[in-house]
Amino acid sequence: MSDKVAVVGVEPRGHTGTDTDDAAGAELDRRIVLATQGGLPLVARPYAAVAETLGVAEGLVRERLAAMLADGRIRRIGAVPNHYAIGYTANGMSVWDIDADVIDAVGERVGGLDFVTHCYRRPRHLPDWPYNLFAMVHAASREAALERVDEIAARIAAEFPGACRGRDVLFSSGILKKTGLRIGG
Repeated sequence: MSDKVAVVGVEPRGHTGTDTDDAAGAELDRRIVLATQGGLPLVARPYAAVAETLGVAEGLVRERLAAMLADGRIRRIGAVPNHYAIGYTANGMSVWDIDADVIDAVGERVGGLDFVTHCYRRPRHLPDWPYNLFAMVHAASREAALERVDEIAARIAAEFPGACRGRDVLFSSGILKKTGLRIGG
C-alpha cells in the first residue's frame, strides 16, 4: 500500500442487512463490505480483485456496491489521504461562531472552497465553546493554513456581514487513526 493513501474503501453506515434482496443477496453484500471496509486493493482493477476473492463476477460487485450506496447502507467509497505524506503538515481545524440564521448558507459556501476538506455544523457548548461551524484546512505551513483561514473569514464577512462572531484554529499535532465503522466477520 502506498504511504500517500491510508485507505481506499467502503464505509458502512452501521447495518449490513437489506430490505430489497433475499438472504443470498444480503449475505453477498455483507461479504463485500467485509472485504472492502479495510481498504480496496491498490491495483488497476480493485473491484475485479475483490470479485476474485469472493468468487463472483466483477460486475456483480459493482452492482451490489452501487445498490448499497443508493439505499444508504454504505455512506461512501473514497480515498483517505495521509496529508503529512503528501506535504500538508499544517492541518488546522478552523472553528467559527456563526449566527444560527445563516449557518447553513455559510457552511455550504465554506464547504465548497477547494482548500476545505471537511465542513460541518456542531452544537455549541456554552459558555466554554461558542463555535458551531468547523472547517478543516490543510497546508504546507502554519502560515499558509492561517492565510486560508483568513480567506474564509474575508469571504464570510463579504457575503454574510456580521454573521461571524468569533473564530479560532486548532492545529493537529499528529495523525489520528482514520477508520469508519467496522463490522465483524
